[in-house]
Amino acid sequence: MSDMAAKLLETGDSCTSPADSGKPARRVRVPAYLKKIYWWAYVHPNAVRVFEREWLVNLILFGNYSALRDAALAEIGEQAPGLTLQVACVYGDLTPKLCNQIAEGSELHVVDVLPIQLQNLQRKLATDSGVSLIQRDSSALGFADGSYDRALLFFLLHEQPENVRRRTLSEVCRVVKPGGKIVIVDYHRPARWNLLRVPLMALLRWLEPYAGDLFGNALECYLPRDIQFSSVTKKTYFGGLYQKLVLTR
Repeated sequence: MSDMAAKLLETGDSCTSPADSGKPARRVRVPAYLKKIYWWAYVHPNAVRVFEREWLVNLILFGNYSALRDAALAEIGEQAPGLTLQVACVYGDLTPKLCNQIAEGSELHVVDVLPIQLQNLQRKLATDSGVSLIQRDSSALGFADGSYDRALLFFLLHEQPENVRRRTLSEVCRVVKPGGKIVIVDYHRPARWNLLRVPLMALLRWLEPYAGDLFGNALECYLPRDIQFSSVTKKTYFGGLYQKLVLTR
């Protein structure tokens, strides 16, 4: 375990990373919407005990977890050099597999606003993984411009109110250096013929009230307007229900 991760698990405070070394650590507040809407999925201790089961994660994604995970990891590439940022912890084995794709001498940093999620991730990682776990709000990362070579957001944006989603994308795009890559996997408006379209949208409106934004709007409309991208590519999966959006600065 790194010194930064150890400090985080002991105190629950935020930690500085090599990407913003020299700045003082600061306490990060858990957003009110997260505690109100998603207490059952991420905040309460029982949430981790219930949802940290790969078969359950795969069931929630209708058997598509492995395919979507692998699609995201393929965009990161084998032996990824430099600094890689994962924004928000993920149930399942995405992060342990991502660790295996980080080049020797390079680093993976994972940020999450919830200490309990960082603690859960720490338990899934090898003791010598070298991953830095940092408590940060995705909408206010606080890292320097162009700190990272690439970033990954896996099923995060649909859980955020529009204003938070916009700030998160702005922050992630800001901290990725020109020429770097941002990989986003999330929900997408399903095709009209998709039999899951109506029941799933109704279920998500009940459990995840912000997810409907991604059914009604293209994810690209939330991107910051003050940043130019050299390329934007999209691929959809499972009858359009999921998407992989890849941005290159």
